[in-house]
Amino acid sequence: MLPWLLLLAVLVAQLAMPETVQLGFAFAVVAPLTSLVYGVLGTSMVAAVMTGVLLVPEVRAEHVSSGDILAFALIGAVSAFLAWVRSRRDDQLVSVRTVAEAAQLAVLPPLPARVDRVRCGALYRAAERAALVGGDLYDVQQGPYGVRAVVADVQGHGLSAVATVAALLGTFREAVLDEPELEGVATRLDRRLVVDSARQEDAELFATAVLVEFPGAGGEGDGGQAVVRVLSCGHPPPVLVTRGGAREVMLEPGLPLGLDLGDGFRAPAPVSVPLGPSDVLLAYTDGVTEARDSEGAFYPLVARIRPDRDPAALVRSVWRDLSSYAGEVPDDVALLALRLSPGD
Repeated sequence: MLPWLLLLAVLVAQLAMPETVQLGFAFAVVAPLTSLVYGVLGTSMVAAVMTGVLLVPEVRAEHVSSGDILAFALIGAVSAFLAWVRSRRDDQLVSVRTVAEAAQLAVLPPLPARVDRVRCGALYRAAERAALVGGDLYDVQQGPYGVRAVVADVQGHGLSAVATVAALLGTFREAVLDEPELEGVATRLDRRLVVDSARQEDAELFATAVLVEFPGAGGEGDGGQAVVRVLSCGHPPPVLVTRGGAREVMLEPGLPLGLDLGDGFRAPAPVSVPLGPSDVLLAYTDGVTEARDSEGAFYPLVARIRPDRDPAALVRSVWRDLSSYAGEVPDDVALLALRLSPGD
């Protein structure tokens, strides 16, 4: 309704002005502004009404010459052409965006709410505006050795890191099926980065990652309590969220993936973490903890977590709190919450 309201406002202003004041020039901006929001038909209608209004004597347009009318008609025709060009460009942008979103979702598809006996909650926010995938990744896959998950942060962020993200995700999904030990999965990820880095001139690819394994049947500890195995390759440790609060999981610090130091990659030993029926394991990337408030203070994730048994609700709660704390988050953010389903 904005173009019609603008036309009406100019008309009312003209009628309210003294007879010596002419606002015909103001009508000239109505049609071009209309082309920004209307298509060809809508813009043509507004231009026709605008030109017709100038022919009404009550509008005090008696001083408008035939040349002026012709000029207003030409402005309307040009505005209709601009509306056509804009509509075509909008259609092209929608098509390109649809293809881009499909390609990005093929790299990082939406995570299901449940993988075997593990309930999942995930959230991803790319630093690149309008992008769905950046330099972080997560995935949860079922294999012959249980359910395994990864959260990783590759070198760089934004669209420039998407190729590395795609390569790591493909390697992880294959390693889950082939590697009986979690260390083997980490070794395969490291080899992928080393090989890709050697193929690129003046490129050094590396990433940090945390791997989680929910063993299959028989993977319980003493008293039947579930035990998960966690391994970190230079990545921030995940947070164990219980009814009583939250704490970081103590892990052996390992080196990031892809450094290729010459003596071969040695994955750190996994740590076994008991997991109660209502406990949630939250893994994240450094875009969360490196976000700052207006005074430059880092986001204290562990201190601000509100326990929630629902993994999806937990990651949404963390993101809302992070957004209110930091305002704008400049880095990619990935959150992955995991919990064993009740009764399993």
